[in-house]
Amino acid sequence: MLENTSQASIDERCPVQVIAEIIGQKWTSLILRDLADGPRRFGELQHSLGVSPRVLSTRLHALEEELLVEKEIFAEVPPRTEYSLTEKGRLLIPIIDEMRRVGNLFKKSN
Repeated sequence: MLENTSQASIDERCPVQVIAEIIGQKWTSLILRDLADGPRRFGELQHSLGVSPRVLSTRLHALEEELLVEKEIFAEVPPRTEYSLTEKGRLLIPIIDEMRRVGNLFKKSN
């Protein structure tokens, strides 16, 4: 019964709130931005974002759990791991693109 109550409260949230909670988490929008152009390796993401390996690993794991990012491990020596957006993750790219567009307008007006 508690599970149904919990699900009901989740379903009652405003759709804007749902997305804001996802992309508002630290590093998430930047990770999505980088993955929008295609799969990236951990090191590429870390270099682009300038974030610590531990923080990046934590965020990527959370995004995997939210089914926004998927990880593919290649059986090579040394092993290669790539991260890419899932179909659900790609749904957020127009929002990220619009954030970029509006951000550029704000930069020009200051």
